[in-house]
Amino acid sequence: MNDLDRAAHALLRLPPSCGPVRLVAVDGHAGSGKSTLAARLSAALDDAPVLHLDDLATHEELFAWTERLRQQVLEPLSRGGTAIYRPYDWHLRSFGEARALPPAPVVLVEGVGAGRQAVRPFLAWLLWMERTAADSWGRGRHRDGPEQAAFWDGWTLAETRHFSEDPSRPFADTLVRERPEGYDWLPGPSVTAGADQIITYSDGSMSVN
Repeated sequence: MNDLDRAAHALLRLPPSCGPVRLVAVDGHAGSGKSTLAARLSAALDDAPVLHLDDLATHEELFAWTERLRQQVLEPLSRGGTAIYRPYDWHLRSFGEARALPPAPVVLVEGVGAGRQAVRPFLAWLLWMERTAADSWGRGRHRDGPEQAAFWDGWTLAETRHFSEDPSRPFADTLVRERPEGYDWLPGPSVTAGADQIITYSDGSMSVN
């Protein structure tokens, strides 16, 4: 069993947090590796659904997607229903065809701000990609190329403002640090040691107590 399998097993042992769903957030700076981690966790969880917050944000509302998330995703899942949302097309600058998000045992929500204050009451667990802003943004700029330089200039200002007003990392349950092979899983700032801990950490792994 590798580190992702152990993490997936631990997440499945958590109590549901949003109706029958264990809603697990993957947060961190843009370019920190959130999408890759979410995809790998999804595979370890037998293709658990992944909601990308880029599908709810827009050019004009980089972080003003909270109400859309609540109405289209959180409220239906909390009732045990299938969430229906319309992903935003960043090229056409409009919302596309409706997409379904079923109430699976674990649903991953991935994106900058996934662990914000308005979302945390619905979360079973908050994962934070432990990579600095400068390193993350450098990776993102390199990935997107010079044609997106102006967008990144505006994004870094907006992200800095968002995290200064509504930080996620102090409330993270687990800090995830990428290694050449796999990840290190470390207790987050919100974790306090205790015999009743469901999830524990040893040798850079996250497992069930």
